[in-house]
Amino acid sequence: MSERVDGPGAGVISVMIVDDHPMWRDGVARDLAERGFRVVATAPDAPAAVRIATATRPQVVLMDLYLGQTQGVVAIAGILERLPQTRILVLSASGEHQDVLDAVKAGASGYLVKSASITELEAAVRRTAEGAAVFTPGLAGLVLGEFRRVDGAGSGSSGSPSSGDGDPGLRLTERETDVLRLVAKGMTARQIAARLVLSHRTVESHVQNTLRKLHLRNRVELTRYAIERGLTEDP
Repeated sequence: MSERVDGPGAGVISVMIVDDHPMWRDGVARDLAERGFRVVATAPDAPAAVRIATATRPQVVLMDLYLGQTQGVVAIAGILERLPQTRILVLSASGEHQDVLDAVKAGASGYLVKSASITELEAAVRRTAEGAAVFTPGLAGLVLGEFRRVDGAGSGSSGSPSSGDGDPGLRLTERETDVLRLVAKGMTARQIAARLVLSHRTVESHVQNTLRKLHLRNRVELTRYAIERGLTEDP
């Protein structure tokens, strides 16, 4: 069982790779490093992943869902508890629906199957670092469909964004609501900035303020919140 922590580099996006197969782990690390990412660490299992991520603070953790005797969802929850701003992208051989849903519920920002090409993986890591929810084609619809099913079964409300006296959404500004609506449509911070004629930094600030006000952890949870309140429909 091996672990590696690399020294600081000049890469824009720092990445940690977690996989219990050394050849796969090292191969992905090499491929991403060759494409300009800074691979700050690799880890073979969930306990090491939580410990090393806490020490190296990567922007994106690229993680398999099956890590020997410990499920990746344990590592996802452990990392996000310590590093709530870190994005986690699952890269798994499994495309089973329950595995995808379990990963998202634990806090993963996206899910790719290992049949993805290195070009697709590179794009996914970059979009994940920007704050987008990235899924292998077909899986995003599964996740949103499950959220809609659960929400519809669990509530008889009309889905109005202002329903409920204690709705924390009432504390959002008009601009934060605009940003939330576009996040829920899958747009990146740069795309939202262009749409609303704002700076990228201002959009990120609105996203972080919205996460804090709603007590949510990531954009997947923001999307669920927006679906619950009907914000995915155009006003």
